[in-house]
Amino acid sequence: MYMSTKRVNFRLPEELVTQADIAAEVTHKDRTEILIEALRQYLTEMESEADFREGVIELYLEDHIEFDALVDVIGRQDAESVRASKQVLDQGDELAQKLADL
Repeated sequence: MYMSTKRVNFRLPEELVTQADIAAEVTHKDRTEILIEALRQYLTEMESEADFREGVIELYLEDHIEFDALVDVIGRQDAESVRASKQVLDQGDELAQKLADL
């Protein structure tokens, strides 16, 4: 599966760079591959934590992230449920506003 890439620049403590370089040499990979694998593993672990998932759902409900980003983190089925709930909540807000305007 081809994934698009984006160049990013960030600072790392020297000891992490050294460890990544050693891991790259031992595994015959480049530093970027090592860092990508480490970040993927970390994010996979985070995504399994309830607090993290709840935070992502909150970001979606507050319109800070798009639906596709929600799907990437919690899966399509759960994301569809959240989207349906959001639609109901949004309709309730609209109804409450109409009633307040009466």
